[in-house]
Amino acid sequence: MPTTRSAEPKYRRRRQMAGALSIALVVLLVAIGGYVYYVREVAATRDYDGTGNGTVVMVRVDQGDSVASLTQELLDRKIIGSRGAMLQAAEESEHSGSGGLHAGYYPLQEKMSAKAVMDTLTDESKRRGVVGIPNGLPLDDVRVVGGDTREGVLTLISRQTCEGTGDRATDATCVTPEELSDTIAQTPPEELGVPAWAVKPVSARGDDPRRIEGLIAPGVHLFDPTSEPKQIIHDIVASSAETYEGTGLERSAQSLGLTPYQVITAASLIEREAPEGDFDKVARVILNRLHENKKLEFDSTVNYSVDEQEVATTDEDRARRTPWNTYAKEGLPDTPIASPGLQALHAMENPADGDWLYFVTVDKDGTTVFNRDFSEHEKAIEQSRQGGVLDSGR
Repeated sequence: MPTTRSAEPKYRRRRQMAGALSIALVVLLVAIGGYVYYVREVAATRDYDGTGNGTVVMVRVDQGDSVASLTQELLDRKIIGSRGAMLQAAEESEHSGSGGLHAGYYPLQEKMSAKAVMDTLTDESKRRGVVGIPNGLPLDDVRVVGGDTREGVLTLISRQTCEGTGDRATDATCVTPEELSDTIAQTPPEELGVPAWAVKPVSARGDDPRRIEGLIAPGVHLFDPTSEPKQIIHDIVASSAETYEGTGLERSAQSLGLTPYQVITAASLIEREAPEGDFDKVARVILNRLHENKKLEFDSTVNYSVDEQEVATTDEDRARRTPWNTYAKEGLPDTPIASPGLQALHAMENPADGDWLYFVTVDKDGTTVFNRDFSEHEKAIEQSRQGGVLDSGR
């Protein structure tokens, strides 16, 4: 007769296993609860102490950025401890009346307190890598007869590579205007961000640092101030090309019978020659003279290569043969002579109707007289002399 085995051990093992699973489940639930608590109560508001660990991280703030839009980057780059701490610091900063965010690059560090991050982002003296280029500014500094030296584009860019600005600038961290100039001279145009439509004329200037004259658009440019000089120039020139092309430059150039580069060059003459309100008329004068194969004879093109500049030019100045002097050469200058603003570019793309060949500003209020007849133009020139516009300090 078969022996019947007791079922107690089997049931006991099941009870033991169930108990073990219950204990494991409790431990798991405690662990999950602890993690959730950590995430919600600790990690969500974790904050570092002090101003960082010494590892500098440059953070870019664009126009329209907010603390909320920057928080994920600050977390990813190990600058702040948590989103909650950063948003709280931003709220406290707003309540204290601190300024808002301004476009630029800011030197932060890893493991900064959220308050320290906020203090830096709202301190304009810490802002770097933002350069504002005025209309009509050339690359190089300009010495004015009887006046001060006007800083050029390269000097303005250079200043923004320093650790501070003005008296607080640290020379050791600056990319000098000379370094920028050497980089322009020695780097292939494509690597400087020069657009395809300008590569040929830029290359034709060889190692002349002024070969990218006019290709940096006026306005505010952002660039990483810790970058190498080539990258700085590339970023600014490339963004400028987008600005110029956004006007319909290539299409307009084709309709005018010019290249895009020639349109930029002509616009730079308008920027330096025309009083406000007459840009489109000066554009028409340029086109009329080019069409009739007359030299442009613009004093601004003479001044471009003169050591000390003023509105008036001398007979000796006008007789000098340079790549820019339109008294001594036919057609447009070999390069632009300054950075043309969008108003000048729009005027060149949409010139006024008229048959004028000459113009001259006759008083210091900017009144400009346009003529086709040369004898009438000579009368206007004499009026200009009497008005003190063409007085020379040399």
